[in-house]
Amino acid sequence: MKIDRCDKGFDPESVQLIGILAEGATPELVCLEPLTGKMLEHCRRTVINENFKAKAASTLKIPVNHESIKYVVLHGLGDKKEGLQENIREGSFIISRTAASKKCSSVYLSMPETGERVSSRSAAEGAVLGCYSFDKYLTQEEGEKLISPDTFYIANADPKGLTEGEILGEAQCYTRDIANEPGNIVTPEVLAEKAASLAKDLGLKCEIWDEVRILKEKMGAYYAVSKGSANCPRFIVLTWSPKGECKGHIAFVGKGLTFDSGGLDIKPADYMTTMKGDKSGACAVLGAIKAVAQLELPWKVTAIIAAAENMPGGNAYRPDDILRARNGKTIEVNNTDAEGRLTLADALSFASELKPDKILDIATLTGACAVALGTNTGGLFTNNNTFGEEVLRAAEITGERFWKLPIDDQVLMKTIKSPVADLVNSGGRYGGAITAAMFLEAFVAKDIPWVHLDIAAADFIKEERSYYAKGASGFGMRTLATLIMSM
Repeated sequence: MKIDRCDKGFDPESVQLIGILAEGATPELVCLEPLTGKMLEHCRRTVINENFKAKAASTLKIPVNHESIKYVVLHGLGDKKEGLQENIREGSFIISRTAASKKCSSVYLSMPETGERVSSRSAAEGAVLGCYSFDKYLTQEEGEKLISPDTFYIANADPKGLTEGEILGEAQCYTRDIANEPGNIVTPEVLAEKAASLAKDLGLKCEIWDEVRILKEKMGAYYAVSKGSANCPRFIVLTWSPKGECKGHIAFVGKGLTFDSGGLDIKPADYMTTMKGDKSGACAVLGAIKAVAQLELPWKVTAIIAAAENMPGGNAYRPDDILRARNGKTIEVNNTDAEGRLTLADALSFASELKPDKILDIATLTGACAVALGTNTGGLFTNNNTFGEEVLRAAEITGERFWKLPIDDQVLMKTIKSPVADLVNSGGRYGGAITAAMFLEAFVAKDIPWVHLDIAAADFIKEERSYYAKGASGFGMRTLATLIMSM
């Protein structure tokens, strides 16, 4: 699908679907520009009959009898500026998805915030996400598939905003595609191959370590997690280096469990379903570095993934095992299903050795975070409030919700101390998201600003809502890319 700006002189009646993002008003005054003539009269009658007031997040789909246009879709923005970008994004998604489902090949979108860069970006993101579906394994009739429009015109939009939005939307779709793949398709080795392919396409530096190199590099915590699986681990490092000005260096670390059974502390069946998504953090950092490279942003970005599969087996790591991480700290294992933090421990140690200006990790880490914040909000933890606020501001722009949680509770800190090792890998149920973040902090150099994002539950959508299709959400990817855009 091509997303393009259209200026004065463009004939909106040449398309097959017109979408209008309207500010809140009485039905008689709801903006219906650019409609004219009988189509305007028909749509105005429908708006009045349906008492449509363009309240935020409200939608009205109107079939029309026109030689070209099949539908007019109205989406309300309400009368408040708060949440405007999210409403634009959602409205554009609904309009795009309606076009894709109704097989409309061309779309014209009118919105009151035309010409404003961030609004144009939001509209383009929604348009791209509206055409997303993960249906490669479905046997479908041709008429059941979503067919992306050939062109999606946005009236008087900012060209840079459109480019940014299109790249960010496509990067989120890329993130979702990998996260949606099951464990029998995307193993650690296949994830590494995908990363290498991305690096080749975008001119990124790429380094991949096999299990022999991982052991040689003294990544004992990470390697232990992989031991029970027939699929060997892969340590993945991609680097984007800008050709011109470079403002600094940031390391993105993504949790990359291509499947998590829980290991010997095996999960119940209901909790094991969707564990193909335990690689969502890794997929997010791949999507983010893809967007950063395509936008040619002036920050050096290193994406780091310790890819593994956590399975039970004769060689699996056990409760009571004591592991030594790359930075020399020892870890007593009291729960093999608290494995993600073990892989991240060595990845964060490696990231710290690169001496970047900042480190951000993103992981589907704890069910405790989902219990605390629900399925639409991620947890944010940081050792540096300034950096934490930068991430929260970026998240606000994208509509991806994060909430800051503390990591300074000394009473909780005692729960991850072990009598036989430096740390224990699980502090128990109470404050579980916090103690997991405390554990990770032990593997980050103290002088490097660090943010940890826990996206457990926000990574997977059970029922379609807003601009999220059912399945992997790609949550957090746009926050990472937007962070680089705004620094």
